[in-house]
Amino acid sequence: MVRFPGIQVAIITPFDSSGEVDYARLAEHTDWLIENGVHGLVSPGSCGEYATLTDEERRRVVETVIEASDGRVPVTAGVMAPSTAKTVAWTEHAKQAGAEAVMALPPINYNPTRREVLAYYQAISDVGLPIAAYNNPHDTATDLTPEFLAELSGIENFVAVKDFSGDVRRITRIREVCDLEVIVGVDDLALEGFLAGATGCIAGFANALPRETVELYNLVQAGEIEKAWELYRKLLPLFRYDSTPLLVQAIKYTMELVGRPAGETRPPRLFLSEEDQRAVKRAFEYFATTRTTG
Repeated sequence: MVRFPGIQVAIITPFDSSGEVDYARLAEHTDWLIENGVHGLVSPGSCGEYATLTDEERRRVVETVIEASDGRVPVTAGVMAPSTAKTVAWTEHAKQAGAEAVMALPPINYNPTRREVLAYYQAISDVGLPIAAYNNPHDTATDLTPEFLAELSGIENFVAVKDFSGDVRRITRIREVCDLEVIVGVDDLALEGFLAGATGCIAGFANALPRETVELYNLVQAGEIEKAWELYRKLLPLFRYDSTPLLVQAIKYTMELVGRPAGETRPPRLFLSEEDQRAVKRAFEYFATTRTTG
């Protein structure tokens, strides 16, 4: 059973002009993404600015996305938190709210031992929802290597990994040593990841370009690799922002460019400088122009 197929959107959290969560826009955005063919939603993750949300906001964000999705696509809840107790509490909330699965980084506030990481994921598993681990060795102290993942795969509900290592060789190696689903964790490795055997991609720029991102996946599934490459080449200047510290700001600005503004980001993320806005706009215009003429 493939639990994380295709394009799983790491859905943004929209804010209004006063910096408050805009729940109505979040519900509308959820509906729009589903209408444009995405296969699942992940909320709140890094793109959803989970670390800046209050507990009440975070609860309402998860509940809003689940309610708006209305069972049409699966929703995976991000449950990252500084302690095991809080992560488990968010997992319990996700289960009560109707999420299909959870996504969890390893412990995030220090460098844990392997034994501690195993115990942490076991505690999440005990809640009873499928787990997609989030491997991001660039921003956390723990690298979930293929061999470590093989050990973690012995945990009952540990079923998948979102790999943000940036090394496509990880995908084939993970598939060699265990039966976990591998989900591409960064937009600018999507095509390579699908070809290496990833079941899907937790995608950021799909917030602004859902139909095109789904088309990329569908072309690969249909074996139309040359067409997939042509589309991917046009998207890459934008997609490359997904593996930079400016990913959320660049995604939200691109949403503004396509006529779907979602507000600015919350500090400590500052919105794009004028120079960065020009660069993102050039990348978007390159896509829009080549898409029309190509």
